[in-house]
Amino acid sequence: MVNNKMFLYAVADGIGGNEGGEVASRIAVETLAKVMPDVLREAESNPSSEDNHTADSRLTALQKAITFTNLKIREARSKDPQLASMGTTLTALLLRSKDALIAHAGDSRAYLLRSGLLRQLTFDHSFVAEYVAAGLLTLEEARESPYRHVITRALGIDEAVRADFTEHQLQQDDRILLCTDGLTEMVDDPEILMILSSSSPREAVQKLLAAANDHGGVDNITAVVLRIMDI
Repeated sequence: MVNNKMFLYAVADGIGGNEGGEVASRIAVETLAKVMPDVLREAESNPSSEDNHTADSRLTALQKAITFTNLKIREARSKDPQLASMGTTLTALLLRSKDALIAHAGDSRAYLLRSGLLRQLTFDHSFVAEYVAAGLLTLEEARESPYRHVITRALGIDEAVRADFTEHQLQQDDRILLCTDGLTEMVDDPEILMILSSSSPREAVQKLLAAANDHGGVDNITAVVLRIMDI
């Protein structure tokens, strides 16, 4: 999802079968885009004493929007037995001035490219990522693990959504990539770095999708690339 008017961007990757996953991911991005203007307007017009119209109020708005999005997916699950197991990853980015606010649940990712260095801004909520963090698996073992697709968080699964919310300061010429695991399963970080560094955002998306397909393209691939200008 790309909404340049709100400076709101997101990728979602559904789970729970082909039909359920598609429904959940569509509900996620459509609901987020629909509710974000209202919750953002409310947060910025009625800030708490700590907010002072800074990123805090916008972060509160993003949290409310994610909570409501989770609720809408759960409502759809309850109305259709065929969708009872559906859920979706979501990695959303809200840009304001020099700040990047990120909401994240699942194993879709956000990356930042700055001064030739690529950094993953999100932590994968997955079985293998937690084992790597605990020192029980190497990165190489994780990439080959039969459990690499098992995620530990997603929207629509639990009544109270568990998502990470982070804030990042931006600089001129930063590049941000949002992507599903259909890309990162097929294309490693060094190749992502090379493509982002040498291409415009539009070209980078095309090259990343082509690279993922060239390496097998076994899953749905979604990517959004942004270049930060005029800071």
